[in-house]
Amino acid sequence: MLTHQQLLAAIPLAIDSVDVPALGRKYAGKVRDMYVRPDGARVLITTDRISAFDIVLGLIPCKGQTLNQLSAWWFEQTGDIVANHVISVPDPNVMIVREAMPLPVEVVVRGYITGVTKTSLWTLYAAGERQPYGIELPDGLRKNDALPEPIITPTTKAEAGGHDERLTREEILVKRLIEPALWEQVEHAAVALFRRGQAVALKAGLILVDTKYEFGLIDGKLAVIDEMHTPDSSRYWTASSYAANAAAPENFDKEFLREWFAAQGYRGDGPPPKMPDDFVAQVAARYIGAYEQLTGQTFMPGQQPAAERIAKSLER
Repeated sequence: MLTHQQLLAAIPLAIDSVDVPALGRKYAGKVRDMYVRPDGARVLITTDRISAFDIVLGLIPCKGQTLNQLSAWWFEQTGDIVANHVISVPDPNVMIVREAMPLPVEVVVRGYITGVTKTSLWTLYAAGERQPYGIELPDGLRKNDALPEPIITPTTKAEAGGHDERLTREEILVKRLIEPALWEQVEHAAVALFRRGQAVALKAGLILVDTKYEFGLIDGKLAVIDEMHTPDSSRYWTASSYAANAAAPENFDKEFLREWFAAQGYRGDGPPPKMPDDFVAQVAARYIGAYEQLTGQTFMPGQQPAAERIAKSLER
């Protein structure tokens, strides 16, 4: 783990994006910049941007690298469940992936009934719904209770313009968003990935509460794409805090950032408040801590990606 002083010293080194003149920029995302090589292969370059409330709020040192390296580790651990889009990870900042056709549905798997948004399971359940997303839930559940079985709550992709639109299995099939046989594969893979994630998290002293998976097709076959089981794509609680007080467990994910901004009275409108350097270091330590606890490996920060080094790795 980097020391508190090292994290503070790394703050000025955080970057917004990477310019690789030899490649054509396709688009810049909240976490990664995507490029396309002449042969069609995609190059994802992780940067140190952060996001919450769906806008960029500041910079966290090493955050992009932890997301990149943790996703790469998870892809290695789950290759027996479903294929993924990774070709190689030649640099802590860089992931080279296969071109994929994303499916139009994001898959959210939930192991606990929680959340505060209008589409969260707990909000719907507390309002009296017992079949949110078309799934029967028993009476008597309390906020943050473990669900009898992991459930899938699909939604449309943000890029489709209807982010957080509630979908059921039947609606997906009726609207022909995904063919029945392929959706069965998605459901099976998503639950298997989530159970694997839960088991690893528990060994690390964490609880995988819920997570988002993005699937796509590569040469007509199902593959998981984008980042996976990171503090940005998943909700984690510390197991010890949940055992001590299930009503208010400690967040070990991006929610820690959201809570800080909410405490400042910020709701996403206008310029966000500046994060103190000490708080930035705390957040960075949590991201690195999640990587180290889940993988059992010491986080090794790399240099910021250089165009020359990336170009050389692409020649292989």
